[in-house]
Parts: sequence; structure tokens; C-alpha cells
Amino acid sequence: MKQLIQNYKTGELQLIEVSDPLLKSQGVILQTKNSLVSVGTEKLMISLAQKSYLGKALARPDLVKQVISKIQVDGFFDAYKAVMSRLDMPVPLGYSSAGIIKEMSNVECRMSNVGDRIACFGDLFATHSELSYVPKNMFVKIPDNLSFEDASFVGLGAIALNAIRIANLTFGENVAVIGLGLLGQLTVQMLKAFGCKVLGIDISNNKLDMAKNFGADTCALIGRDDILQASLDFTKGVGVDAVIIMAGSQDNKPIEMASEISRDQGRIVACGMISLDLPRQEFFKKELKVVVSRATGPGKFDPLYENKGIDYPLPYVRWTTQRNMACFLDLISQGKVNVQKLITHRFKIDDALKGYEMILSGKEPYLGVLLEYGEVQESKKRIELRAQNTEHRTEEKMSNVEWPMSKFGIGFIGAGLHANTSLLPALKKFKKEARLIGIANTSGYKGRHAGLKYGFEYAVSDYHELLNDKNINAIIISTRHNLHAQMIVDSLNSGKHVFVEKPLCVNYEELKNIIALYDLKHKEEGLQLMVGFNRRFAPYSTLAKQLLGNASDMVINCRVNAGFVPADSWIHDSTEGGGRVIGEVCHFVDLMQYLTGSLPISVYAEATDIKGEDNVLISLKFKNGSIGTILYSSQGDKMLPRERFEIFSGKSVCVIDNFKSLFFAKDGKIKKKSSFSLDRGFNDEFKAFFVSLKEGKPVVDFKEYVYTTLTTFAIIESIKTRRPIEIDALANSL
Repeated sequence: MKQLIQNYKTGELQLIEVSDPLLKSQGVILQTKNSLVSVGTEKLMISLAQKSYLGKALARPDLVKQVISKIQVDGFFDAYKAVMSRLDMPVPLGYSSAGIIKEMSNVECRMSNVGDRIACFGDLFATHSELSYVPKNMFVKIPDNLSFEDASFVGLGAIALNAIRIANLTFGENVAVIGLGLLGQLTVQMLKAFGCKVLGIDISNNKLDMAKNFGADTCALIGRDDILQASLDFTKGVGVDAVIIMAGSQDNKPIEMASEISRDQGRIVACGMISLDLPRQEFFKKELKVVVSRATGPGKFDPLYENKGIDYPLPYVRWTTQRNMACFLDLISQGKVNVQKLITHRFKIDDALKGYEMILSGKEPYLGVLLEYGEVQESKKRIELRAQNTEHRTEEKMSNVEWPMSKFGIGFIGAGLHANTSLLPALKKFKKEARLIGIANTSGYKGRHAGLKYGFEYAVSDYHELLNDKNINAIIISTRHNLHAQMIVDSLNSGKHVFVEKPLCVNYEELKNIIALYDLKHKEEGLQLMVGFNRRFAPYSTLAKQLLGNASDMVINCRVNAGFVPADSWIHDSTEGGGRVIGEVCHFVDLMQYLTGSLPISVYAEATDIKGEDNVLISLKFKNGSIGTILYSSQGDKMLPRERFEIFSGKSVCVIDNFKSLFFAKDGKIKKKSSFSLDRGFNDEFKAFFVSLKEGKPVVDFKEYVYTTLTTFAIIESIKTRRPIEIDALANSL
């Protein structure tokens, strides 16, 4: 299918072919008929992307501060890699569309059926693409008397409607609308439908005329009219009851203007992207209230609402995102809002780049720009990358190639930020060992981008396509944590070796199933299963192991300045990420196992609260008598290096500081080593993986993976029960 994407690194806007989206539970596959270009937002995105690196830095000083902080902690090289990787991730354009349901999950979606006409919203859902996956709370049915063109305005309409709602207006109030672009014109029409009097303000005479045609009572032209006097004349000397700012501006003029024309106790709603350096004296004098509207209303940016379809009860949250969408379409259906008069341009999806060129150049006036889509000719489960991939063209001459048996065919699942920043750059270095065949990602544009960048032969949305490929004999899994277990099981059952990013799994039942299947497949077919505990392969970890030897009385202190993760992140979701103990503390348990050469036998943990896994103190005891503590906290400042390990043993001490330096002292002699950049072991981890495949035996005892995983489960149990947990007892229960 065709999709529009933007690259922030190169500034390139592309119409590309990607694999069809994967249907998930709680949603539908939309076959797009029309999508609306949000000319203000998308022009801003594209303009930023096309700036030089200096231009981007000047436009986003907030992000520059974050980069400087990262340089100070991780070093320039690692910070540069992270920034470039993030900039290089493609971004889909579009967030308001309409079409028909092509497929739907077996979960009831608002009594919908295949073939129903629906309008959709969401910057990852209602994109400028022929097909898209849309969760059930992010679409509504289209009234019978509306066209797809009408319905494609649903996203912008719901945004304007939400701004009106949070202004807390009553019938007959005087409202000023600053900025009469697409959102402003919709706002004017709905304010009139709500029985308000409207003062329209803009820099364009044409837009003022349009607002008058839509019912604006008075209009004022910035630069010609005295805006303050116009507002006083409009309100008989009182000032407006509310101001809704729909303009986009980098200066402070819109908020200053809004404060000047407001009455005492007035309300200001900032919907457009503006500076909010509030003029305190004016706000103090009038006791003004200002609120920044959050897109389409309650539910927006809530992953439980958007992605999982968990709705808010109507008696408690009357106007959610979805209900605002439906209300807006009803207003069009009743003739109270006219969107057809807002449409200035229509472009076929194949000509979309011409449309954006017109918008960016400003060669002709525009307002409502629609993209039109025809029928999808054929399903595309797989996108061939060989012809597009310069690396394959120059290095491998792909036609009729007979690959050497020493090369392992690799299928890679997941193309997120971690995969692009850490795993794929490391994997690409093993060209002698690996043939990178297929990459799978549910978002086709991400899989295509990573596939081209790292030299894969094709990209798919469904990972089962990789499992059915006889040329692939090893699968690498880098997805969200809740998907690991099923993908491991599917891969082993397909006769594939497996490398899975940590964690191995997120609950006991998954672990039990993996153990049983791996034992069988390893014995009968020689299949290998490796977990991505990369810290044990870091150069300073292996050096520390050599220096310390195999002592049986180690004392290890591990301190992790983990950094804050928002409470609504998928990482904290017990069903999706498993929490930070299962998802990340596992690294440090595994490293302690490696350094001590022993399995953990008991654990006790305390957290700042019984549900908290962000701030936890863990005490571990190992079978050989070694002990260790892990202090894991999200409350620290990023200026402190993230990870530090202190190991005491046999009158010696070894310190690993953030995998950038090592200090070792014994018998009064000191050894120091440091590196320009940090190395957490990703390269050596893959080296070990390919050694295990060649030699047919694991480089890490599978029992260590089991005990690391059990220990993380035990940590959570200990936090809840406030008592020590015996690991062997958990192992014996499997």
C-alpha cells in the first residue's frame, strides 16, 4: 500500500510502498477514501524537518538542552548516535480520514461491520495511507447523508469542538476567535450553532470574509483595525467573555492580544501552537483564566483509551474524543457546519507530493486540502527491498545467489527505537556470519525503513511470514515485552533458533511453557535460545570477571540512576511491559550471576510504595555465599552516570562506572581503564550468539535465564509481601 512519511534527518517527504497493516484486537483495518491535510500542523512538521541541524536546534531549544545533558553523561559519540537514530525514524503524516472497514477483529467495535463507512482520528491511525489500523475508540460511523469528504474533517472538527467545550461557554456569550484558518472557520461555525456571538480576528481579508459568510458577527483585520477597540465596540465596552486562539505563532502576540480584549474574569483557550509567556500584569488586573486544550478531549494521549479501547463511562466523562467526533459529524449532518466550502484543493494520493509542494511554496491560496484514494489493487504482505537496497546491489548481486552454509539466515522482529539504536547497528557488523533476510514490524513504514537501512531483503508486517521462510533459521525478537513468550514459542515450533531481547517473558505461565518447549527442541533439534542480557558481554564486565576470578565471597553493590518513565508508559503496564523490575532490573541480576558465577537463592526487596517498581532496594544472596544489592531509582538527576557496579572480593575491589571506565585495586596496586564511549556489550553479545549457532551449544546456561527471570518475579512478590523469597522454591514449582 502507499503511505506518506516524513524523515526528520534528511527532511525528505516520501510517498512509499509499505506492507499492509496488521489487524490487532480491539480495532479495524480502514480502507481510506479521503484524508484531510492539517495544513498548519503538517506544514510546521515538514518545515522543521527540512531545516539544517542548526535550524532544528534553534527551533527546538528544549530538545537541545536534553542533548547537551546526554553528551555530558554518555559522551559526544553516544549522544550523537542516539540523536541521529531518533531523527532518522520515519514519521507518518495525517490524522483525520474517512473510508470503509476492510477487516475487523473479533471484538465488538461499536456494533460495526465490514463494509461500514467510518471516520477516523489519530496521528498513528488516520494517516495518509491507503490502509491503516484504527482502534475502536478512534473511529465513528458516518451518518448516511455525509460524504467521505465531509467525514474526513472529523479530526479537526473534534479538536475545535473540544476547545469550545473547555471554554465553558453559555448561550449568548461573546467569543473572539484569533486565527481563521481551517480550525478557526470550523470554530466560528460551531460557536454560532451553540448560540454565541463571534468576533473573528485574522491577518487575511479573505479569511475574514469567509468567517462572515459562516456567521461571524464582527471581524477585525490585524494590522489595519484597532483590535482592542473592535472588541469593545463588539461587546459594548465590556470585553469578550472568552477568546479561543486558533492561530499558530512563534511570538507572544496572540496571548497578549487575547488578554487585552478579554473582560474581567475572562477565559482564554489556547488551541494553536503559540508562545505562552503570559503578560502577568494584564492577567493579574483582570484575573484571567487560560487553558491549553488537549486536542480532541478526554481519551487523547491515554494509551488505555486509544490503544486498548477502554472507554470512559458516559455519566462521568460526557464528551470523550470519540463522542466529540460523533457530535461534530452530527453538526455537519444537521447542516449547522459546512465543510464543503472549506475545500480548496483535491489531490489523488499518487499526486500527494505535488499538493505538499503547493502548500510549502505558497504559490496559491489554500485552506482545505484533501487527498483522494482509489481501490487498493492487491494485498501486499511483503515488500521486496533488494532492488531498492544499494547495499545488496553493490555487495551481494542478489540474483541467483547461492549463500554459503556458514551464513545464518536472520529474521528480525521489531523495528522500534531500541532496535534501530542498539541491536541493528551491532547485527549489521556480522556480515560474514549473517544473511539479513526479512524484517517484520506491525507498522510497515518502520519495517521498510529499517530493512533498507540495514540491508534486509524484504519487509513484512506479520512475523509469521518470517517463520514460514525456509531460508531463515534464526529469529531475533525486539518487541514489547508481552509479545516475547508467544514469539519464542512460535519460532521454536517453526524450527528456528531464537535470540530474544530481555525479558524472557513476563509471568510464570509463560516461563513454564518456554522451559518445556526449549528443553524438547534443544534436545531433539539442537535449537538455541539466547536472551539479550548484554551487560555480561560488555568489555568491562569480562575484564572485571578476569581480574576478580572465581571468588565465592563477593560483595556487589549495583546503583542504577534509571531515569523517570511516565506512569502511563507501556513499560509500567503489567500486561504489556511487565514493569521496570521484570523489564530492566533483570539486566543487573544477570550481571551479578555472571560475576559471581553462581545462581541467586533468595531475594528481599523494599520499594517506596507497594506498587512502586521505579524506586526499589534489592538484596540478593547467591548459592556460593556471595551477596549483592541493587539500588534502582527513577528520582535522580540525569547528570549522574546511569549505572555503577562496585565488586569487593579477596582484598580487591573493582568498579565499573557506566561501562565507560574500570577501576581495580588489589594489594595496593591500581589498574585503570577508560573509553571515549560507553559499551554495554551489544556487539560481543551477537558474537556469542553466532558462536552458539556454529558450535551447536549455548554460551549461557539456560538455567541462568530461568533464575534471572524467577528472581525478578520474586522481587515483585517480596515488595508486596514484605518478606524474603526463596528462588529455589519458585524453580521447583515450575
